[in-house]
Amino acid sequence: MHDCEVFVKTGIAFGDAQAALRHIGKEMLRAGVVEVSYPHALIRRESEFPTGIMLESHGVAIPHCEAVHAIKPAIYLIRPDEAVRFSQADGDEPVSALLIIALIVTHPSQQLVLLRNLFGQLQDPCFIDQLMAAPEQQLAEMFKRKVFPTLST
Repeated sequence: MHDCEVFVKTGIAFGDAQAALRHIGKEMLRAGVVEVSYPHALIRRESEFPTGIMLESHGVAIPHCEAVHAIKPAIYLIRPDEAVRFSQADGDEPVSALLIIALIVTHPSQQLVLLRNLFGQLQDPCFIDQLMAAPEQQLAEMFKRKVFPTLST
């Protein structure tokens, strides 16, 4: 994932998770990192396998879909103005996500490594607090430094 681009958006509101997913699809298409099939695949996968996760102090969502829909590896970090309700990955209660981390990977094995690294960091409440408090222009570098420590520049 050495060539993984990290996109960031703050100061945005979504009416629901579907609106957030449509936004992700549109923006990642515009960025040229996904195939035209990606937006639909992302929405379909989220409906079948929800990605909302309740952590110790914050809810997050990690929407993603199959690697076949990706052109280049990327991550889209979104910190919405208000929580977005996502269905929970391992339960029935919805999760109010204050952080959305969309993953775009080109190889399934990369996705497993990325998810393992990401989940390891998400277990640290300090990491989440830093992501929630950081200025928008610092989010990408902070995320890379923690999730891809060997890639720091």
